[in-house]
Amino acid sequence: MRKTAQQHGFSDFIVYVDESGDHGITAIDKEYPVFVLAFCIFYKGHYLHNVVPQLQQLKLDYFGHDLVILHEHEIRKEKGDFTSFKNREEKLQFLTRLTDIIERSNFILASCVIEKNKVRSPIEIGNLYHVALKHCLETLYDLMIEKNQQQLLTHVIVERRGQKEDNELELEFRRICDGENKYQHQLPFKIRMAAKASNSAGLQLADLVARPIGRHVLNLQQLNRAFDILKSKFYCEGGRCAVGEGFDQWGLKHFP
Repeated sequence: MRKTAQQHGFSDFIVYVDESGDHGITAIDKEYPVFVLAFCIFYKGHYLHNVVPQLQQLKLDYFGHDLVILHEHEIRKEKGDFTSFKNREEKLQFLTRLTDIIERSNFILASCVIEKNKVRSPIEIGNLYHVALKHCLETLYDLMIEKNQQQLLTHVIVERRGQKEDNELELEFRRICDGENKYQHQLPFKIRMAAKASNSAGLQLADLVARPIGRHVLNLQQLNRAFDILKSKFYCEGGRCAVGEGFDQWGLKHFP
């Protein structure tokens, strides 16, 4: 008889993480002076049976194979595989279909945006990635409590960035989960690092949602269709019965 994930001690959720912007504090891009960390939290069943096959089918339909990796920057700048569209109309059709997949995909967002141009004391705030990571892990734990999954292990998947950065991140992740958090007790999370060429559907979706979140925080009044789609996905104050409301400083944390 096949054992379920819970019987093995794993939660029903899996988390994919990506960032937008540079986490350095010295050189600040005037056009995009933010660092964004985004956690896309999927129910494993939905991820396996809906999200992954839909993205695979999209790639097969438009590129003829499924090795294409959906990077927001390359799509926006029309680089790599995204130079192959026959015309503007075909690219718009692709973007519409990709947007529909994101809109239909059931995942929960936990994110943190740091406006670097407003940080008064760079030394005091420290590593921006680590600061954002702490906020997102705490939000993830809030969700696990809501779902009664806090006693089970949840894997958090991040993309490799380099040996030094990976070692520092893993050390910080463990430090936070070992008790350096607002709860001051252990968090049931385990980090796994994936190579950039892993072609993970979850990591690609995390990459696609991070920049629209940053753009929203930079200009709250600007029309942002991509962010509007994400509104109903943020973890919010009223739980999943109040999606789309009360997510500011809950699923969407931003400072200073």
